[in-house]
Amino acid sequence: MTAYAYDVVAVGNAIVDVLAQAPDAFLQQHDITRGAMTLIDEDRALYLTGLLSNAVLAAGGSAANTVTGIASLGGTAGYIGKVSDDALGAQFTTAFRAAGVAFDTTPRSGPPGTARSIIIVSPDGQRSMNTYLGASTLLEPADIDAALIRAGAITFLEGYLFDRDEAKAAFVHAAEIAKAAERRVALTLSDTFCVDRHRQSFRHLVAGHVDILFANENELMSLYETASLDEAVSAARRDCPIVAVTRSAEGSLVAAHGEILPVKAAPVAKVVDTTGAGDLYAAGFLYGLARGRDLVTCGRLGSLAAGEVISHMGPRPETSLKALARSAGLEH
Repeated sequence: MTAYAYDVVAVGNAIVDVLAQAPDAFLQQHDITRGAMTLIDEDRALYLTGLLSNAVLAAGGSAANTVTGIASLGGTAGYIGKVSDDALGAQFTTAFRAAGVAFDTTPRSGPPGTARSIIIVSPDGQRSMNTYLGASTLLEPADIDAALIRAGAITFLEGYLFDRDEAKAAFVHAAEIAKAAERRVALTLSDTFCVDRHRQSFRHLVAGHVDILFANENELMSLYETASLDEAVSAARRDCPIVAVTRSAEGSLVAAHGEILPVKAAPVAKVVDTTGAGDLYAAGFLYGLARGRDLVTCGRLGSLAAGEVISHMGPRPETSLKALARSAGLEH
């Protein structure tokens, strides 16, 4: 097997997560859409942050969560994402590097500030995200480190980054570098909000550049404009060699090589916060794939990582995923 410096190199929105628990009445009172991701401006971000007295801060962003999970599994990962040279940007950088992820994208001087996502977690664990994208969307093709992309076995692209043309150009540039270097490219659709806004662009990207596609049921059905999961999976299989579909408590489906492989969800005593579940599923799956594991084992690693992260507040593992994988018989 070819040796790589990194199992995965991700390109995504560099965001600081601001997490707080609140009842559904809080969502109604402050006009927050339950279970969705809503883009907000800086004034709204400051207003919502001011309402939360006991918020938990974490260096977040979907792909950032994924590569942190890969590091927790004992893998190697790099990241490309844009922060500003402000206090939140410094916090993001310090926390990210401390997690063992290579991150050297040059911060942006001046406004807008570092992106943040105010995440309200309901009593049942459902999360409602209010995201100020700030500097994160100003990632440009010049920010893409071609050497870093080539050093990774898999390049992982975050669908949330499709919301601005500047970042989209960087996103596609990274995919082209990876494909030219004969590296595999993975994409997460991120949210039905993103799919609805960029459906044709996503379908073009999946068909032309992507080797591994991650989506939940609703995202995949939205991508292919069907109410049938079977039809959506069939359409995705025609476009992409490996398709992993997460289904919450029902586990996941992995479609590849003419087969559809069901994978059970990992048992969880109590769901506390579903933030990061899909991100950590991708972490386990991509780690397994980069290390040459079979697809069912990749899915089981994904379920294990997702199960850990939904058992506590916050989108990053609090327990060593490597140790959990070893205990579950999933690690060599």
